[in-house]
Amino acid sequence: MAERQSPVRRIGLAYNPTSDPAVELRERASGWADVHGLQQWAAPAADREALHRELPGTDVLVVLGGDGTFLRAAHAVIEDDVPLLGINVGKVGFLSKVEAKDIERVLARLVEGRFEIEPRMALQGRILRGGSEPTDDRLLALNDIVIARGSLARVVRLDTSIDASHLASFIADGLVVASPTGSTGYSFSAGGPILGPTARNLVVTPIAGYLTTIRSVVVGPTAVVRCRVVDAHEALVSVDGREDIPLAVGDVVEVRAIERPVRLVEPEGSLPFWDLVRQKVELLPS
Repeated sequence: MAERQSPVRRIGLAYNPTSDPAVELRERASGWADVHGLQQWAAPAADREALHRELPGTDVLVVLGGDGTFLRAAHAVIEDDVPLLGINVGKVGFLSKVEAKDIERVLARLVEGRFEIEPRMALQGRILRGGSEPTDDRLLALNDIVIARGSLARVVRLDTSIDASHLASFIADGLVVASPTGSTGYSFSAGGPILGPTARNLVVTPIAGYLTTIRSVVVGPTAVVRCRVVDAHEALVSVDGREDIPLAVGDVVEVRAIERPVRLVEPEGSLPFWDLVRQKVELLPS
Protein backbone atom coordinates (compact mmCIF):
# COMPACT_ATOMS: atom_id res chain seq x y z
CA MET A 1 0.00 0.00 0.00
CA ALA A 2 1.11 3.55 -0.73
CA GLU A 3 1.22 6.38 1.80
CA ARG A 4 -1.69 8.75 2.30
CA GLN A 5 -2.53 10.61 -0.90
CA SER A 6 -2.99 14.25 -1.87
CA PRO A 7 -6.51 15.61 -1.25
CA VAL A 8 -8.96 14.99 -4.09
CA ARG A 9 -10.25 18.09 -5.89
CA ARG A 10 -12.14 16.62 -8.87
CA ILE A 11 -14.08 13.37 -9.12
CA GLY A 12 -16.02 11.57 -11.81
CA LEU A 13 -19.20 9.63 -11.09
CA ALA A 14 -19.67 6.60 -13.35
CA TYR A 15 -23.04 5.01 -12.73
CA ASN A 16 -25.57 2.49 -13.97
CA PRO A 17 -28.42 4.54 -15.49
CA THR A 18 -30.79 1.54 -15.48
CA SER A 19 -30.55 1.22 -11.68
CA ASP A 20 -32.76 3.59 -9.67
CA PRO A 21 -30.58 3.17 -6.54
CA ALA A 22 -27.47 4.06 -8.57
CA VAL A 23 -29.14 7.16 -10.04
CA GLU A 24 -30.29 8.24 -6.58
CA LEU A 25 -26.78 7.68 -5.24
CA ARG A 26 -25.33 9.79 -8.06
CA GLU A 27 -27.66 12.63 -7.02
CA ARG A 28 -26.60 12.26 -3.38
CA ALA A 29 -22.92 12.31 -4.33
CA SER A 30 -23.39 15.32 -6.65
CA GLY A 31 -25.24 17.22 -3.93
CA TRP A 32 -22.53 16.50 -1.37
CA ALA A 33 -19.82 17.55 -3.80
CA ASP A 34 -21.57 20.85 -4.59
CA VAL A 35 -21.98 21.71 -0.92
CA HIS A 36 -18.33 20.92 -0.10
CA GLY A 37 -16.70 22.55 -3.11
CA LEU A 38 -15.64 19.29 -4.77
CA GLN A 39 -15.59 19.49 -8.57
CA GLN A 40 -17.52 16.64 -10.16
CA TRP A 41 -18.92 15.29 -13.38
CA ALA A 42 -21.10 12.27 -14.13
CA ALA A 43 -21.55 9.82 -17.01
CA PRO A 44 -22.99 6.33 -17.51
CA ALA A 45 -20.27 3.72 -16.97
CA ALA A 46 -20.97 2.24 -20.41
CA ASP A 47 -20.46 5.61 -22.17
CA ARG A 48 -16.80 5.08 -22.98
CA GLU A 49 -16.55 8.21 -25.13
CA ALA A 50 -17.78 10.45 -22.29
CA LEU A 51 -15.45 8.77 -19.79
CA HIS A 52 -12.38 9.22 -22.00
CA ARG A 53 -13.33 12.86 -22.58
CA GLU A 54 -13.70 13.70 -18.89
CA LEU A 55 -11.08 11.49 -17.22
CA PRO A 56 -8.05 13.73 -17.93
CA GLY A 57 -7.63 15.97 -14.89
CA THR A 58 -9.84 13.75 -12.73
CA ASP A 59 -8.37 12.65 -9.39
CA VAL A 60 -10.68 9.67 -8.73
CA LEU A 61 -13.41 7.93 -10.72
CA VAL A 62 -16.17 6.87 -8.32
CA VAL A 63 -18.27 3.98 -9.66
CA LEU A 64 -21.89 3.65 -8.49
CA GLY A 65 -23.34 0.21 -9.21
CA GLY A 66 -22.56 -3.48 -9.02
CA ASP A 67 -19.60 -5.44 -10.35
CA GLY A 68 -20.75 -5.14 -13.96
CA THR A 69 -20.80 -1.34 -13.73
CA PHE A 70 -17.37 -1.38 -12.08
CA LEU A 71 -15.87 -3.50 -14.86
CA ARG A 72 -17.24 -1.18 -17.56
CA ALA A 73 -15.63 1.80 -15.84
CA ALA A 74 -12.40 -0.15 -15.28
CA HIS A 75 -12.02 -0.63 -19.03
CA ALA A 76 -11.72 3.16 -19.39
CA VAL A 77 -9.18 3.65 -16.59
CA ILE A 78 -6.98 0.83 -17.92
CA GLU A 79 -6.27 3.24 -20.76
CA ASP A 80 -6.52 6.59 -18.95
CA ASP A 81 -4.87 5.62 -15.63
CA VAL A 82 -7.17 7.30 -13.10
CA PRO A 83 -7.70 5.75 -9.63
CA LEU A 84 -10.98 3.88 -9.27
CA LEU A 85 -13.31 3.61 -6.26
CA GLY A 86 -16.36 1.33 -6.24
CA ILE A 87 -19.52 2.10 -4.25
CA ASN A 88 -21.63 -1.05 -4.11
CA VAL A 89 -25.23 -0.72 -5.24
CA GLY A 90 -25.49 -4.38 -6.29
CA LYS A 91 -25.97 -7.51 -4.23
CA VAL A 92 -22.53 -9.04 -3.69
CA GLY A 93 -20.10 -6.48 -5.09
CA PHE A 94 -16.71 -8.20 -4.73
CA LEU A 95 -15.07 -5.24 -6.47
CA SER A 96 -16.46 -2.54 -4.19
CA LYS A 97 -15.04 -1.77 -0.77
CA VAL A 98 -17.74 0.77 0.17
CA GLU A 99 -21.48 0.38 0.66
CA ALA A 100 -23.95 3.01 -0.55
CA LYS A 101 -24.89 4.11 2.96
CA ASP A 102 -21.33 5.31 3.58
CA ILE A 103 -20.87 7.46 0.48
CA GLU A 104 -20.79 10.84 2.25
CA ARG A 105 -18.22 9.62 4.76
CA VAL A 106 -16.05 8.20 2.00
CA LEU A 107 -16.22 11.36 -0.12
CA ALA A 108 -15.03 13.28 2.92
CA ARG A 109 -12.09 10.86 3.21
CA LEU A 110 -11.18 11.60 -0.42
CA VAL A 111 -11.26 15.36 0.11
CA GLU A 112 -9.04 14.96 3.19
CA GLY A 113 -6.59 12.64 1.39
CA ARG A 114 -7.38 9.86 3.84
CA PHE A 115 -7.01 6.95 1.46
CA GLU A 116 -4.39 4.72 -0.07
CA ILE A 117 -3.86 3.28 -3.54
CA GLU A 118 -3.84 -0.46 -4.22
CA PRO A 119 -2.33 -1.63 -7.55
CA ARG A 120 -4.26 -4.34 -9.40
CA MET A 121 -2.97 -6.32 -12.36
CA ALA A 122 -5.05 -6.13 -15.55
CA LEU A 123 -5.04 -8.32 -18.66
CA GLN A 124 -4.74 -7.80 -22.37
CA GLY A 125 -5.55 -10.31 -25.04
CA ARG A 126 -5.65 -10.64 -28.79
CA ILE A 127 -7.24 -13.00 -31.28
CA LEU A 128 -5.11 -14.67 -33.96
CA ARG A 129 -7.44 -15.75 -36.75
CA GLY A 130 -6.37 -19.13 -38.06
CA GLY A 131 -3.58 -19.06 -35.49
CA SER A 132 -1.50 -16.43 -37.29
CA GLU A 133 -3.49 -13.35 -38.38
CA PRO A 134 -3.95 -10.91 -35.47
CA THR A 135 -7.13 -8.83 -35.36
CA ASP A 136 -7.07 -5.11 -34.63
CA ASP A 137 -9.00 -5.55 -31.40
CA ARG A 138 -7.03 -5.20 -28.18
CA LEU A 139 -8.95 -7.05 -25.48
CA LEU A 140 -8.59 -5.27 -22.11
CA ALA A 141 -9.87 -6.82 -18.89
CA LEU A 142 -9.62 -6.26 -15.16
CA ASN A 143 -11.23 -9.59 -14.24
CA ASP A 144 -10.91 -12.23 -16.93
CA ILE A 145 -10.85 -13.27 -20.56
CA VAL A 146 -12.98 -16.36 -21.17
CA ILE A 147 -12.98 -18.71 -24.16
CA ALA A 148 -16.20 -20.72 -24.06
CA ARG A 149 -18.84 -22.61 -25.98
CA GLY A 150 -21.81 -20.71 -27.39
CA SER A 151 -25.47 -21.11 -26.57
CA LEU A 152 -25.66 -24.78 -27.59
CA ALA A 153 -24.83 -27.27 -24.85
CA ARG A 154 -21.87 -28.76 -26.69
CA VAL A 155 -18.35 -28.85 -25.29
CA VAL A 156 -15.35 -27.33 -27.03
CA ARG A 157 -11.84 -28.71 -27.35
CA LEU A 158 -9.14 -26.21 -26.46
CA ASP A 159 -5.39 -26.74 -26.75
CA THR A 160 -3.84 -24.62 -24.03
CA SER A 161 -0.20 -23.64 -23.61
CA ILE A 162 1.84 -21.53 -21.22
CA ASP A 163 4.63 -19.79 -23.15
CA ALA A 164 6.28 -22.58 -25.18
CA SER A 165 4.91 -25.42 -23.01
CA HIS A 166 1.74 -27.34 -23.83
CA LEU A 167 -0.42 -27.47 -20.71
CA ALA A 168 -3.44 -29.55 -21.72
CA SER A 169 -6.08 -30.26 -24.34
CA PHE A 170 -9.28 -29.44 -22.48
CA ILE A 171 -12.64 -30.86 -23.47
CA ALA A 172 -14.82 -28.48 -21.51
CA ASP A 173 -17.42 -25.75 -21.54
CA GLY A 174 -14.54 -23.30 -21.80
CA LEU A 175 -11.47 -21.81 -20.18
CA VAL A 176 -11.04 -18.79 -17.89
CA VAL A 177 -7.83 -16.76 -17.78
CA ALA A 178 -8.22 -14.51 -14.74
CA SER A 179 -6.26 -11.81 -12.98
CA PRO A 180 -5.94 -11.87 -9.18
CA THR A 181 -8.87 -9.44 -9.04
CA GLY A 182 -10.88 -11.77 -11.26
CA SER A 183 -9.97 -14.82 -9.20
CA THR A 184 -13.05 -14.16 -7.05
CA GLY A 185 -15.33 -14.27 -10.12
CA TYR A 186 -15.95 -16.84 -12.84
CA SER A 187 -12.63 -18.60 -12.17
CA PHE A 188 -13.63 -19.16 -8.52
CA SER A 189 -17.04 -20.49 -9.61
CA ALA A 190 -15.25 -22.93 -11.93
CA GLY A 191 -13.08 -24.23 -9.07
CA GLY A 192 -10.06 -21.93 -9.24
CA PRO A 193 -8.25 -20.46 -6.21
CA ILE A 194 -8.68 -16.96 -4.81
CA LEU A 195 -5.48 -14.92 -5.03
CA GLY A 196 -4.52 -11.92 -2.95
CA PRO A 197 -5.58 -8.79 -4.86
CA THR A 198 -2.10 -7.29 -5.29
CA ALA A 199 -0.52 -10.52 -6.58
CA ARG A 200 0.84 -10.53 -10.12
CA ASN A 201 -0.24 -13.88 -11.50
CA LEU A 202 -2.62 -15.32 -14.04
CA VAL A 203 -5.07 -18.07 -13.09
CA VAL A 204 -5.96 -20.57 -15.82
CA THR A 205 -9.10 -22.58 -15.03
CA PRO A 206 -11.13 -24.94 -17.27
CA ILE A 207 -14.92 -24.70 -17.01
CA ALA A 208 -16.53 -28.08 -16.34
CA GLY A 209 -13.57 -29.96 -17.77
CA TYR A 210 -14.27 -33.52 -18.95
CA LEU A 211 -11.83 -36.23 -17.83
CA THR A 212 -9.07 -33.77 -17.00
CA THR A 213 -6.70 -33.99 -14.06
CA ILE A 214 -5.76 -30.30 -14.32
CA ARG A 215 -8.34 -28.20 -12.51
CA SER A 216 -6.58 -24.84 -12.29
CA VAL A 217 -3.02 -23.50 -12.53
CA VAL A 218 -1.41 -20.24 -11.44
CA VAL A 219 1.36 -18.80 -13.62
CA GLY A 220 3.72 -15.85 -13.36
CA PRO A 221 3.16 -12.27 -14.57
CA THR A 222 5.34 -12.59 -17.67
CA ALA A 223 3.64 -15.75 -18.94
CA VAL A 224 1.63 -15.77 -22.16
CA VAL A 225 -1.40 -18.07 -22.15
CA ARG A 226 -2.44 -19.33 -25.58
CA CYS A 227 -5.69 -21.15 -26.24
CA ARG A 228 -6.40 -22.69 -29.66
CA VAL A 229 -9.91 -23.75 -30.64
CA VAL A 230 -9.42 -27.30 -31.94
CA ASP A 231 -13.04 -28.38 -32.17
CA ALA A 232 -16.27 -26.51 -31.51
CA HIS A 233 -19.77 -26.17 -32.88
CA GLU A 234 -19.73 -22.58 -31.65
CA ALA A 235 -17.09 -20.76 -29.60
CA LEU A 236 -16.81 -17.25 -28.20
CA VAL A 237 -14.33 -15.07 -26.34
CA SER A 238 -15.77 -12.89 -23.56
CA VAL A 239 -13.92 -9.96 -21.98
CA ASP A 240 -14.99 -9.18 -18.40
CA GLY A 241 -18.40 -10.56 -19.37
CA ARG A 242 -19.02 -7.48 -21.54
CA GLU A 243 -18.88 -8.75 -25.10
CA ASP A 244 -18.96 -12.02 -26.98
CA ILE A 245 -16.65 -12.24 -30.00
CA PRO A 246 -17.17 -15.32 -32.23
CA LEU A 247 -14.25 -17.70 -32.70
CA ALA A 248 -13.68 -20.28 -35.41
CA VAL A 249 -11.83 -23.58 -35.30
CA GLY A 250 -8.12 -22.80 -35.61
CA ASP A 251 -8.34 -19.39 -33.96
CA VAL A 252 -5.99 -18.67 -31.07
CA VAL A 253 -6.57 -16.35 -28.13
CA GLU A 254 -3.45 -14.99 -26.40
CA VAL A 255 -3.64 -13.48 -22.91
CA ARG A 256 -0.93 -11.74 -20.90
CA ALA A 257 -0.61 -9.25 -18.05
CA ILE A 258 -0.50 -5.49 -18.62
CA GLU A 259 2.60 -3.96 -17.08
CA ARG A 260 0.92 -0.81 -15.73
CA PRO A 261 -1.53 -1.64 -12.93
CA VAL A 262 -5.05 -0.38 -12.45
CA ARG A 263 -5.10 1.76 -9.32
CA LEU A 264 -7.92 1.14 -6.84
CA VAL A 265 -8.72 3.54 -4.02
CA GLU A 266 -8.71 2.17 -0.47
CA PRO A 267 -10.46 4.69 1.81
CA GLU A 268 -9.24 4.83 5.39
CA GLY A 269 -11.12 2.25 7.46
CA SER A 270 -11.93 -0.06 4.52
CA LEU A 271 -12.53 -3.71 5.31
CA PRO A 272 -9.39 -5.83 4.68
CA PHE A 273 -9.60 -8.02 1.57
CA TRP A 274 -9.88 -11.41 3.26
CA ASP A 275 -12.55 -10.13 5.64
CA LEU A 276 -14.37 -8.78 2.59
CA VAL A 277 -14.10 -12.16 0.86
CA ARG A 278 -15.54 -13.96 3.88
CA GLN A 279 -18.37 -11.44 4.16
CA LYS A 280 -19.23 -11.54 0.45
CA VAL A 281 -19.06 -15.35 0.19
CA GLU A 282 -21.54 -15.58 3.06
CA LEU A 283 -23.98 -13.55 0.91
CA LEU A 284 -23.77 -15.96 -2.04
CA PRO A 285 -26.74 -18.32 -2.49
CA SER A 286 -26.00 -21.82 -1.25
